[in-house]
Amino acid sequence: MAGKRILIIDDEPEILKQVSGLMEDEGYAAVAAASGEEGVEALAGGGISLVLLDVYMPGMDGLAVLEKIRRIDPALPVIMVSGQATIDVAVKAVKLGATDFIEKPFQPDELLHRVANTLELQSLRAENVRLAGELRQGRVMVGASKAMRDLRAQIAKAAPSKIRVLVSGENGTGKELVAAAIHENSRRSDKPFVKLNCAALPRDLIESELFGYEKGAFSGATGRKQGKFELADGGTLLLDEIGDMSAETQAKLLRVLEEGEFERLGGRRPVKVDVRVISSTNKNLKEEIRKGNFREDLYHRVAAMPIVVPPLRERKDDIPALTRHFLDLFCRENSMPVKEFGEDAERVLMSYDWPGNVRELKNLVERLVITVEGSIISEEDVRPLVGAAAIAARGRHLSDLTAEFERSLILSELEKTGWNVSRAASKLGIDRANLHRKMRRYGIRREAERGVSGDET
Repeated sequence: MAGKRILIIDDEPEILKQVSGLMEDEGYAAVAAASGEEGVEALAGGGISLVLLDVYMPGMDGLAVLEKIRRIDPALPVIMVSGQATIDVAVKAVKLGATDFIEKPFQPDELLHRVANTLELQSLRAENVRLAGELRQGRVMVGASKAMRDLRAQIAKAAPSKIRVLVSGENGTGKELVAAAIHENSRRSDKPFVKLNCAALPRDLIESELFGYEKGAFSGATGRKQGKFELADGGTLLLDEIGDMSAETQAKLLRVLEEGEFERLGGRRPVKVDVRVISSTNKNLKEEIRKGNFREDLYHRVAAMPIVVPPLRERKDDIPALTRHFLDLFCRENSMPVKEFGEDAERVLMSYDWPGNVRELKNLVERLVITVEGSIISEEDVRPLVGAAAIAARGRHLSDLTAEFERSLILSELEKTGWNVSRAASKLGIDRANLHRKMRRYGIRREAERGVSGDET
């Protein structure tokens, strides 16, 4: 949780010390305030991700502080903490915008889980706001070819209804963007849009990610965790690459789609949800059914309305618009003067079949923006790079590509958890010792541990 700053406001020095230490052990940056007045002052400095706020304090009490927080930052998550709060106080705190309420004395693991879940939900909301902004600015689906016009028409038909959509297409065509556009134009657009990549998770992790778990459900489950279905309640859940889902998980998913409820791992009570499911895949699911890899009954549940995203080679008329869009995007992001492709360079782009689709084109344009010094990108700049990534990948051994992917995945989880090895191991579905071995094997070390020389490992 690198960069996440937790403001702790409590008048009890021992509680302040214990909670600050607990947050720092988990990888957060703790900001301690011994009074309501100190807390408001600390908040005014900015950069706070979440507030842990005691209710009863001398001087400015927790409810008064909460009112000031809401005037400063209406969206900042605040978890109220109290050992003697009445129901009336709790109701008032919720009305004032408290995100959660926890009673003293609390278990450290329970507090950490409340904090982690609150931050995850906040991150999800921020992503939805960003996504909505991008869609409103037209920054996502670029192109005016017939294929794109047909695709937009299908999205317009699907979005207002509750129908379950299966978005299929090759890697890099923009399936996730189609799903996001359906959500943004639906009646659920003000609710969460939650994504789960079924291909990126080990089989023993995907169910806990989908359905959540109760404390003690398995080794390392030190508190309750909400799954993606709960986080998406009222909104939309995208099951990305559903064709890679195991048979066991397919059976459980089918039950949720049929009954609208599920049980957390280790739980006994059904949890009811109202979630619209959109699925995506780069596989031919009918062929997977014939092979026995995908359930036919589940297919009919998730593919009530199939939408196929065309590959870039079938909509080459959109390449000039896409390149201009990406040029503008990356020049602005890197604070560089506007660049453009020369006519000869554009002809090279139009003559290529783009096996990596829009994603490959986007990566190529970003590289050219960074490496080309002049304002015009020429044929000589483009030709050596077109298809280079795909050719390089085809010439490498599978073991090399697998190791590269594993290293990237581990590094990503470590960065997401603020280099908390225990939490990263839990997210990856391996034990802590195994993760340490893999870190040594791939030479993964935190930036601060690499020494003053700054050598890469």
